Formats: sequence, C-alpha cells, structure tokens
Amino acid sequence: MASDEQMIKIVGDQFCVPYTMQLVVKRKVESFSNVHYDVFDTTGNSLLQVDGGVWNSKKKRVIKDPAGFPVITLRKKALSWKKQWQIYQGESSEKNHFLCSVQRSNALQMKNNLDVYLASSYMEDGPDFQVTGSFTSMSFKVWKGNSVIAEVMHNFTWGSCMGKESFKLKVYPEVDYAFILALTVIMHETDKV
Repeated sequence: MASDEQMIKIVGDQFCVPYTMQLVVKRKVESFSNVHYDVFDTTGNSLLQVDGGVWNSKKKRVIKDPAGFPVITLRKKALSWKKQWQIYQGESSEKNHFLCSVQRSNALQMKNNLDVYLASSYMEDGPDFQVTGSFTSMSFKVWKGNSVIAEVMHNFTWGSCMGKESFKLKVYPEVDYAFILALTVIMHETDKV
C-alpha cells in the first residue's frame, strides 16, 4: 500500500484502494426534473449513487453511499463564466466543508477541459489536477502533473439518445474513486450545456 504522500484522497481514504479499480457508471434521466447515476464495481456491487435535478437554476448533485448517506455535494456556481462547480463534504455548503473547485480551463474552449483547484491551494499555483477530453466523445483522462490517475470511457449506445448512458471508469491505485466520479458528473454536466 502506498504512503499518504502517494495516496490521492480528496473525499476520504475509504475511497482509495491499493489496486486499479474498474467501475461502471449508469446515468438515467428519470423525469423532466431528476437525473440519477448508479456506480457499480465489476461484480455488480453498488458503491455510490448520484441524485440531482435537471431543470433547476442552482444545479446540485449529491453523491451518496449505498445506504443513502451524503458523501459529497457538487454545486454549480451561478453566472460563472468558466462554468465553475464547487465540491463540499456531505450535503454542506459551508466554507469549512469546501474540498475543491472545478472549472473549464478556458471559457471559450471547443473541447471540454477542466481545471481542479483543491481548497488547500485554491487558485495559487495553477490547477492541482487537469481533466482532458476529446472533440469527438465524452471520454477523458484525469491528470495530476504528468501522470494519468484515471480514465473515463463513454459507452455510446442507442439508449444514450433516450436519456440512458453508461461510462467505464478506470481509477489507478490509491486514487479516490468518489473524487473521480464527481469529476465524471461535472464533465458530463459541463459538456451538456
């Protein structure tokens, strides 16, 4: 197992495992007002769920554990030029529970790239993490410096046209998979606007 210096824990160390983790994320628009994500490991065990409204002015997504307890909350900042999201512990929006900020790298970009700033170094020396997408798909990679720490592959199916989508996440050892899920949701939500 890696030391704490090597472990990338943003949400919590319970979401960091010492091996490469393969996850399946299923997104479903349940109604005009609700979208739901389910996250499974390769054996079909439910690990996390994401709920949130589709048409509300304050976009908010809550990531919950299988028992339904809030793990983190993603909040879209209103009137943000770079489509900024903020991530908080639990269902809070208090400053002392702020974990990180995620925003587009460039407000006028064609492909969806995101910069992630941790609360501990907020906007000081450049982003702590970068998310790089492609022009042609919703697939992307998450970088810490020059190292890829996770990859997300979008599986396009005919169900994608009807509000059902799925993603495969490959999260490298000792990387917080709840954090990578949050970036997946934000990347998808930012790309859809």
